[in-house]
Amino acid sequence: MNNQEEYIQQLEQVINKFLEPLKGIPFSVAIKALTGFEVLAFDLSDERNKKLLEQLKEAAQLGGKKAFKEGIVADRANEAGNRIEPFIIDALNKVGLKADQPITKSGKKKATGYPDIQIEDEWNRTIYLDCKTYNARTKNQTFRTFYFSPSENPKITKDAFHLLMSFELKQIREKTFIPTFWGIYTLDKLKMQVKHEFNASNKDLYTNETLLAQGEIKNDQ
Repeated sequence: MNNQEEYIQQLEQVINKFLEPLKGIPFSVAIKALTGFEVLAFDLSDERNKKLLEQLKEAAQLGGKKAFKEGIVADRANEAGNRIEPFIIDALNKVGLKADQPITKSGKKKATGYPDIQIEDEWNRTIYLDCKTYNARTKNQTFRTFYFSPSENPKITKDAFHLLMSFELKQIREKTFIPTFWGIYTLDKLKMQVKHEFNASNKDLYTNETLLAQGEIKNDQ
């Protein structure tokens, strides 16, 4: 084996290692590294947290009932998370919390990306809440359902609690679901994995140097 072949073999080994997922990364560490802000532990011995949890439970029930009555239209149960957000935001405000779409670093509201909702409680503490929906059959599957990516304009701008509100959905007709069960989880103990990937943009793909052929499609009629 010559030096060039040995170099290529070593490079392939390094790339294979690079592409292996990094597992067991604490969510709190990832958020701190990407945003500079702390994920606060949700301590239930704190009386303020007990009251906050009661308000969140009331909002989950209230928002869930309204969504049950009106139905949620989506192709699949796990795609209904965005559709249930308005019900939850409305319910959170009704139970005495201040809830809306998060304000980004630039000072603007942003719908896409983690987290879904920013809450302020009566002690002016910040809670970031993500809404998820699932089908009962898929609750314990290992497909990726929760993720976030680095951003130059993050939605996380404060030290805060990070919570998840999930809803189990039942399909009542084609593309229509109703929530039948809810759960509230703290994310401060969540462990995650990072999976690397190679990617390219349209600008990278569609270059004159790589173009082999092209043509215009015309209607001959």
